Amino acid sequence: MASPKQIFAEINYEMVRKIADGGMGVVYEAAQHGAGNFRKVVAVKLIREEYSAIQEFQKNFIGEARLVADLIHTNIVQTYHLGQVGGQYFMVMEFVRGVNLEQFLEKHRATGKQIPVDLAAFIISRIARGLTYAHDKCDREGRHLNIVHRDIGPKNVMMAYEGDVKLTDFGIAKALDLMYNEEGKVIAGKDEYLSPEQASYAVTDARADLFPLGIVLTELLLGRNVFRAMDRAESRRNILSMPIPQFASLRPEIDPKLEAIIQKALQRDRAKRYQSAAEMMTDLELYLYSDRYGPTNEKLGVYIKELFGVRDPTPSSAPFRPSNPSTPR
Repeated sequence: MASPKQIFAEINYEMVRKIADGGMGVVYEAAQHGAGNFRKVVAVKLIREEYSAIQEFQKNFIGEARLVADLIHTNIVQTYHLGQVGGQYFMVMEFVRGVNLEQFLEKHRATGKQIPVDLAAFIISRIARGLTYAHDKCDREGRHLNIVHRDIGPKNVMMAYEGDVKLTDFGIAKALDLMYNEEGKVIAGKDEYLSPEQASYAVTDARADLFPLGIVLTELLLGRNVFRAMDRAESRRNILSMPIPQFASLRPEIDPKLEAIIQKALQRDRAKRYQSAAEMMTDLELYLYSDRYGPTNEKLGVYIKELFGVRDPTPSSAPFRPSNPSTPR
């Protein structure tokens, strides 16, 4: 069987290197070639060979592509094209030069550094901004798509060296008429980043993305996920019943305003949780900007480059995961 490099060369894609391999997809860094020496670096997500003939996986892969095709937002990794070559489906996506949030966390753990509180809050506010757009999205007929990402976690957040924060991997998202869904029968998502609804097999809505967003915020602040256990079932039990700590007692720089945001995001009763990503984003932005000059994309970009020792303004990207003025961008 021909290699992906040989197959894609026929349609003017030069496969440079594999940058992620997991789940049902493999992601490559690729160069798209065109007339007049046109060259654009992209990411190509290819359905794994062993799943390419299984209708359920094909349907989900196509559904993901159709879903994200119209999610055009600065805080969401953009998808340009869905194609089929050599019997396999592929997506052409935006290539993000930078790191994912898991790598960002691991670098801080390795160096013994803590992520600055304001940058942690800023990163989460940008994810909330992308979720606000996705949660509010309607189709061309004006029907609300009822998108729920269902896989919010550090691997699925990319951060460019320029400081842009982008949500990616809608592979297990829930959306109207687009995605294969067995909600109530199986748990979608990673055990230590579930909402209580997901952990208890309940039907979810957009609020289910906000509890794990709160988890990621606390992980950025503390350097660890307080719900994670060695056993997957124990992680789910922690999500459902572990006493929620006062996070300021674990890191004194967390002030009462930020503590209140965290506690509201981690309400197990979704009626008491933030009712929308927009509401959570607004509280984070008021916390960041109401009385001071807060963080920006540029500030975050400088911090990431210094952290990873990036000096070349156009470095090769770290692995891609399928994961200003005083006002935020």
